[in-house]
Formats: sequence, structure tokens, C-alpha cells
Amino acid sequence: MIYTLTLNPSLDYILELDQITLGDLNRTKNDSKFPGGKGINVSQVLKKLDVNSKALGFIGGFTGDYIEEFLRTLKIDTEFVRVKEDTRINVKLKSITETEINAKGPNITRQNYETLKEKIRGLTSEDILVLAGSIPSSMPANTYEELVEVCKENRTKFVVDAEGDLLMNVLPFQPYLIKPNHHELGELFNTVVTTAEEVIPYGRELIKKGARNVIVSLAENGAVLINQEYALVATAPEGEVKSSVGAGDSMVAGFIAKFEKTKSVEEAFRFSIAAGSATAFSFGLCTREQVENLLPEINVERISFKGDGI
Repeated sequence: MIYTLTLNPSLDYILELDQITLGDLNRTKNDSKFPGGKGINVSQVLKKLDVNSKALGFIGGFTGDYIEEFLRTLKIDTEFVRVKEDTRINVKLKSITETEINAKGPNITRQNYETLKEKIRGLTSEDILVLAGSIPSSMPANTYEELVEVCKENRTKFVVDAEGDLLMNVLPFQPYLIKPNHHELGELFNTVVTTAEEVIPYGRELIKKGARNVIVSLAENGAVLINQEYALVATAPEGEVKSSVGAGDSMVAGFIAKFEKTKSVEEAFRFSIAAGSATAFSFGLCTREQVENLLPEINVERISFKGDGI
């Protein structure tokens, strides 16, 4: 089973207005509500790609009920830990400019955390855990490290999609896949990265630190995958970017979905790029048809490291 973990999910409330005047009454044109959270997005895209998963994390109150019911209507299994306070509501105002107001989220008690850890202790070598997104402020800063240590003990394959220290600190536990974008990669090494040629040496540094596969997205310039043996440099398909929300999560889901079926890193990488692009070219998460339509446009070049070692 594939498990996705969202420690601080949200109910995203999206409001569309012609314009916003602070201090005055504003009326919306349209509004919508969706579950938010990187792990939850991964589960949704996996379902669209005909791959089952189970969503883990913390939910509470009427907003938590909404998220759980929403996922159940999509036939996505859930095993959330219930907390006392309401799951947060994030407000996204879409007008001439876009404004986001993200709430802090509920307090996660030590008992809540231990309950989650018990669920992860039940995973086996036949499972995959995707850890995605930020950690609530009420949880220990080393939460990801503690959780992936459990995975390491259980020989559970795990994927991490996070930023900064959250990502760097899990590398010694040998994540199967990490997926920083080029901005995040640059921030890890206090530099600016814009091309595939610049990505490769920094990606190899992450391999030295323990990652087994690194995917770095370069937006319209494609993406790069690096592991110990080679780098794969891919072009991006052409299309109009409508929203980047969920594109990175779609890349993670696309890679896992295809790799689980083919065991081919290169095929999984191509599918990953198609999934991320399909979401970027849509209002909402990609569909399987959209992904497959983009696959022929993606060219992949392989660069072997010729045994020079890491």
C-alpha cells in the first residue's frame, strides 16, 4: 500500500472577486472549497492514475469531517488521527492579484503524535510512505526524522517532498526519492540554479548525503533526475500554465504510480514530468488522459557518470 502523510492539512476556501477594497464590504463572484495539503494532493492524483493509496495525518472538527468525506467520495482510503481542535481553513482571494491567508492549524498533542507513530510502525517493506509539506508548530522540529527512522527500521520505502532543514535532515536515512524544485535546490546550497547543467552537481551532493533519487523541476525548462549511476535530463511539454498549485505533488504521484507498475526509473521520470505539466496546464489536478497526451512531447537524455563514484 502507498500511504501519504499530511501533518497540517487544510480546508482551502477559494473566493473570486472583481476587486478587493479593504475596510469595505466585498462580494464574491464564485467560491469553492477543497481539501488542501501536499500529501492529500498526492493521494488524489494517484487515484486519478488508477493507483490506490491511504491518506494519513491529523484532522479535527467540522473542517476535518469535510476533508474526510470529500476523500471518501473519491474512493480514497483514510486513516487520520482525530484531534480536538478544528482543521485549519486557508483562505485564497483571487482578484486582480492573489492573496492567501493561511491559518496556524490545530494543536497536536504528544498523544496524537504517538498514535500516528504507531500507525507508521505498522508499515512493512511492501509499503511506501510519502511525507509531504510542513510540520505544525506544535510538533517537534525533528518529527520527519523520527518518522523516517521508523521507516528505516521497518524497511519501508519513503519519499520526502519538503523544504530546507526538513529535507536535509532526513537524507542520512536514505529516502528513495526527494523532489526539490530549482528554487529550493538553490536555497539548500545558498546559490541560484536555473539550468540542468547547474542542477547536476548539486543533485549529486544530495545523493552523497543519502538520497537515492533526486528529481529537480525546472518549470518550463524541464526537469532533471539524478542518482548514483546517471542523470536524466528531460524537456518540458509546451502549454499554457494556468496554475502551479499541486504541480509538484503531481510529479511525485506520477513517479510513484508509474514506477510501481514498470520498475523503470526513466519511464517513471517521464510520467512524473507529464503529470506535473498536466496539472500546471489545468485549473485543478491532472487527469490520466491529460498526462498520457503529454508523454510524447517529453524527450529524455541520459548522462552516465562512468563509474567516477559518489
